[in-house]
Amino acid sequence: MTLETVWFAIIALFWLGYLFLEGFDFGVGMLLPVLGRSNTERRVMVNTIGPVWDGNEVWLIVAAGATFAAFPGWYASLFSGAYLPLLLILLALIGRGVAFEYRGKVDSERWRRTWDRVIMIGSWAPPLGVGLLLATTVLGLPLDPQGNRVGSAFEAVRWDTLLGALAVVGFSLVHGAAFLTLKTTGELRARARTLAMRILPIGLLPMLAFLILVQARQGALWTLLSLVVSVLAGVVAWLRLYADRDGQAFAALGVLIAASAVTFFGALYPNVLPSTGDPANSLTIAHAAASPYALKVITWVGAFGAPVVLIYQGWTYWVFRKRIGVQHIPAVHAP
Repeated sequence: MTLETVWFAIIALFWLGYLFLEGFDFGVGMLLPVLGRSNTERRVMVNTIGPVWDGNEVWLIVAAGATFAAFPGWYASLFSGAYLPLLLILLALIGRGVAFEYRGKVDSERWRRTWDRVIMIGSWAPPLGVGLLLATTVLGLPLDPQGNRVGSAFEAVRWDTLLGALAVVGFSLVHGAAFLTLKTTGELRARARTLAMRILPIGLLPMLAFLILVQARQGALWTLLSLVVSVLAGVVAWLRLYADRDGQAFAALGVLIAASAVTFFGALYPNVLPSTGDPANSLTIAHAAASPYALKVITWVGAFGAPVVLIYQGWTYWVFRKRIGVQHIPAVHAP
């Protein structure tokens, strides 16, 4: 196996980590006005992701940075060709981060409600942008022989890439409800579990449709297997929610997104960005990769740096592993 293939798989793994970890905290923000019936409950919801949301975003930075280092041609063509989704992601993440910090700075219901709306918007927009970006890299752009996008800035916004965007949004919504079921107590947990059971079939439908589309256009026999695993994992998650086994349901959703990522990137390989015009203009891992020396250097850097990051993030989740409820919120913060 060449280093080009190894780094393609690593970048796919980074995107998987981002979708799994950031998916549920986007979902929590999306559901903030739906499940939080009081300021205290909304504080509980924010506190479930408070210690981890910024660490989860590191996976996006690492995925982009690894793409730049290992496949500069892929980075240049994709990020310049789909800069509108990228702009949407960045602006929303900035607003969301500011809202988390500013929400409790003033003891005013109007103030908190304003920042709650920013959190909600900042949690809906990034999954849309990420879904558009990933769908674009899997399904492609019109490219010229030099790898430049042909056409307008809206070439990345098509019905098939919008389906990919809805797939990520739907998954995040379901994942967030399942996470709140796992991390909260009392009435809030009961409402989150009920909502998760109700929205799971509808929320995951765009993901199923997008998987079928990718498989039909570019898939191989072995990616059909991962598609089947995704479907089965969704069914298991639904059944486990009904059985009140929230940990198993959350894990099943993790299997679902992992199998989906295998389908997406497996169907994409050996391309990194297909050309929707002339297939001869598609970018492959061989053509888009950095020099062998650069790949060796970043492999050594990653070998030493990645374990440190993983251990630290794992430790953070372990420390904040317990459920929380309204009884854990100090009375001064109650409305």
